[in-house]
Amino acid sequence: MTRNICRMMIVLLAFTAAGCNKMLDEDVVSNVNDDFYNTTGGFTAAVNGSYVAMRSFYSTERGMSLTVFGTDTYTNGSDGNFKFANQYTSQLDARYSHLQELWDATYQAINTCNVVVDRADAIEGLDSTVKRSGVGEARFCRAHYHFMLMQLFGAIPLQLHENTEIVTEAHRDSIPAIYDAIIADLVYAAENLPVAATEWGRATKPAAEHLLARVYLTRASSSAAQSTDYDNAALYAQRVINDYSFSLLPDVGDVWAQGNEDNAETVWAAQYTSDPLYNSDDNNACRFFLMQYDILPGMKRDLANGTPWKRFRPTRFLLDTLYAERVHDTRYEKFFTTVWFVNNPSGALQSGDTSVWMPGYNVPDAEINSKPYLLVPPRNYTQVLYPSLNKFADALRPDNQASGVRPFIAFRLAEDYLVAAEALMMKGDNATAASFINALRVRAARQGATQEETTAHQEAMKITPGQLNIDFILDERGRELVGEQLRWFDLKRTGKLLERVKAHNPDGGANILPKHRLRPIPQSQLDRVSNPAEFPQNEGY
Repeated sequence: MTRNICRMMIVLLAFTAAGCNKMLDEDVVSNVNDDFYNTTGGFTAAVNGSYVAMRSFYSTERGMSLTVFGTDTYTNGSDGNFKFANQYTSQLDARYSHLQELWDATYQAINTCNVVVDRADAIEGLDSTVKRSGVGEARFCRAHYHFMLMQLFGAIPLQLHENTEIVTEAHRDSIPAIYDAIIADLVYAAENLPVAATEWGRATKPAAEHLLARVYLTRASSSAAQSTDYDNAALYAQRVINDYSFSLLPDVGDVWAQGNEDNAETVWAAQYTSDPLYNSDDNNACRFFLMQYDILPGMKRDLANGTPWKRFRPTRFLLDTLYAERVHDTRYEKFFTTVWFVNNPSGALQSGDTSVWMPGYNVPDAEINSKPYLLVPPRNYTQVLYPSLNKFADALRPDNQASGVRPFIAFRLAEDYLVAAEALMMKGDNATAASFINALRVRAARQGATQEETTAHQEAMKITPGQLNIDFILDERGRELVGEQLRWFDLKRTGKLLERVKAHNPDGGANILPKHRLRPIPQSQLDRVSNPAEFPQNEGY
C-alpha cells in the first residue's frame, strides 16, 4: 500500500470543496482551520468537497480529450492545442498538462474523501445516519477517482488515509490491490447510501452499484481478473435495471434534452450551476463537438447554435458504419445536428430558411449546385464542416463567452443494459444478452405513420443471439453512448484500442503504439518524489 501520495493538502475552504451544485445547499466557510473538520459542520463541508474533482473530469476539455479523442469514433477538428492526444504523437508525454491537472485535482479530492472517512467516528454529536451516508458518499467518490486513475495510468498510489503532513515518498500499488480497495469502497457505499438522493447530485445506492458493475466488467478482462467478475458485473447491472425506479425513456432524444437531465434514465450526474460562487469554468462540452457554422452564408454565432470550438470531429466509421441503419435507427438524427437555419439574413437567405444541410449521404454535384443553401454530403466533410453532436448543447449560458451550466449525466441506465449484455455474453448466455441489447435498439427504432410501420422498424432493429460478439457490443456502445467519456476506456478494456484506432482513426492510426494503452505519469509527480527508482514512469514514455 502507498505511504501517502506526495504533498497532498487538506481542502480548507468549503467553497473550494463545493463538488455538486446549489442543490447541495452548501454554506461558504472561510478562514477555517484543521479543527473545523472535527465538527459536524466540517464533516458536511468535507463530504461536499469529496465531489470537487468530478468537475475536473466530466464535461471538461481535459476529461474529454483523454476519453473521446484518439478512438475509433472521434478524431480532431481544426482547432485546439491538444490534437496530439488524438494523433498519438511524441507530444503525448509526461508534460501533457491535462494529465497533470487531472492527477493533482483527483488526489487532492481523494485526500478530502479520506478526511471524511478517517475522522467520522471521532466527531461528537454526529448523527449515525448522517455519518454512514456521508462516509458512503466519500467512499463512492474515492472509488470513482481511484478507478479513473487506474484505467488511465495503470498502477497508481492507493491512498486510503488522510495525509496529515508533507511527505516526499510515493509508491505505485499493485493493480489487484487497487481493485480490491475500489470494490470495498463501493460495496460499503451500496450498503450505506440511500436508494434516492435527498439532494440531486449526491451518490446513491444504485449509483454505487452501477459503478460496481463497470468495475467488475473492467477487471474481468484485466490481469487481476477473478472467476466471478462477469457474474458480479451482470448482477449489479441488473440490480440497477430491476430493483429501482429507473426506466429507459421512450424517446432516446429526450435523455440529453436540456432541463431534463434529472430523468428516469439518469442514475447519477456530475453537477454544475450558474451561480458564479460555485461554478467551474471548465464545463465546456457544449463547445467541443460543434463545426464552424458561424462562417457560413446566412449564419452568425448565437447561443442557440453554440460556440463552435471545432475540437472533436466524428470519424467516418462512426457516421457511415455505426450509424448506417438510419432507415430504422433514429439515434443519429437524435444525437447529431445536421441542419442549420439562417440567423443572419443576407441576399436570398431569409431568417428561418435553411442555411446548411448535411443529408448524411452523397448526392450529385448538380443537386448541390441547384440548392439555395449549402448542401454538404459526406464526401465534402472537412475539419471545420461536419455533423455536430448535440447531446451537450447549452442554450442557457449567460452569453457565448460563459462556460456551461448543465449537469453531466455520468451514469445512465442504458449503460447498465450494455454492461449486463456484455457480461452475460462472456458467460455464454447470448440469449439473455441479446434481450438487453434489443431493449435499447427497439427503444431507438423509428416511429412509423402506422403501428404496423412502427412494428416493422422495431423488428428490423432486433438482433439474434448469434450476432453477438465483442465487436458488436462495442459498436452498440458507440451508437448509444457516443461522446459520453467512455470510449477510450471501452476500447482499452476490450483490448481493441490499437486495432480500432489503426482501422478507423485517420489522424491517430499511424502513430498509436502499445505504450498508448496507458497514459504517462505526469512529470510534475515524478519530479516530486524522493524515491524515483521505486516510482517508475510507464513503459515507453
